[in-house]
Amino acid sequence: MKIIDGFGDKLKALREKAGLTQEQLAMRMGLSKSTISQYENQERIPSPIAVIKIASIFHVSTDYLFGIDKVERADLSGLTEDDIEIIEHMIVSMREKNEKISKL
Repeated sequence: MKIIDGFGDKLKALREKAGLTQEQLAMRMGLSKSTISQYENQERIPSPIAVIKIASIFHVSTDYLFGIDKVERADLSGLTEDDIEIIEHMIVSMREKNEKISKL
């Protein structure tokens, strides 16, 4: 049952990137390990509340989890305007560097 195509793969990748086991994620969400496994294997569809919790835990949008937004976004909450400005300058610098490298 692959109603939310790719959801399970995204969940597993996010969980592993965060260094969490299925059991640890289940504890954070108040679910069983088997439920997390079923989500990852796309054997069970998460409730809207579960999707929102997952998005919150991994700082991604629900659109990303559903495959609507293809880009995993950075969570900038808790940063000052100055912090965000510095990050934006770093992004521009990295893009310029990558463009120069790709032209070689």
